[in-house]
Amino acid sequence: DSAVRVLLLAAEGRHFCSGFNIGAVPGVDAGALFEQLSDDWEAARPITVAAIQGGIYGGATDLALACDFRLGVAACEMFVPAARLGLHFYRGGMERYVTRLGLAWAKRVLLAGETLDGPTMLASGFLDRLLPDGEALNGATEALLAQLLAMAPLALLGMKKHLNAIARGQLDTAALRADLDRANASQDLAEGIAAWQAKRPPQFRGT
Repeated sequence: DSAVRVLLLAAEGRHFCSGFNIGAVPGVDAGALFEQLSDDWEAARPITVAAIQGGIYGGATDLALACDFRLGVAACEMFVPAARLGLHFYRGGMERYVTRLGLAWAKRVLLAGETLDGPTMLASGFLDRLLPDGEALNGATEALLAQLLAMAPLALLGMKKHLNAIARGQLDTAALRADLDRANASQDLAEGIAAWQAKRPPQFRGT
């Protein structure tokens, strides 16, 4: 749906998500299922935002890493128990950990099984913002969504796609050129320039 420009991933209750259903792991390839979910979420055309109000564990941490932005509260925490359970984390998740957080943090979480609290999640780069409580998280999330929705869709969504490709070392230069040409010829660019000069909010239409 081209009208959808932003997706919010949020949860209710005490924790955000506990990851794999460990009881089902011997009978299903939970890693493959979570990898497909996270890969699809990362590849989603809209901008994605995760609002993390509590604990986030295991494969759910990768689902959050697949988002473009992650906000959390001071009381949140994360850990990945894969190594202590005998589970080998899947390729896509390891790649996201390394490209998003760096090799040292990936090893601390995936190999050493460290539990990171809210401030440490912010310091590692897992969180983009850390809020004091749920009310502040809701307010900051709504403000970020409004900020994103005010952007020019062609430029915003095109840059998201190509930034992720650059991070993976898979930039398609022809696709980038096509998106650059489309944005440069767009009515949105003309509107953006006119609004800037007139010192008024732009009204973008994605065309």
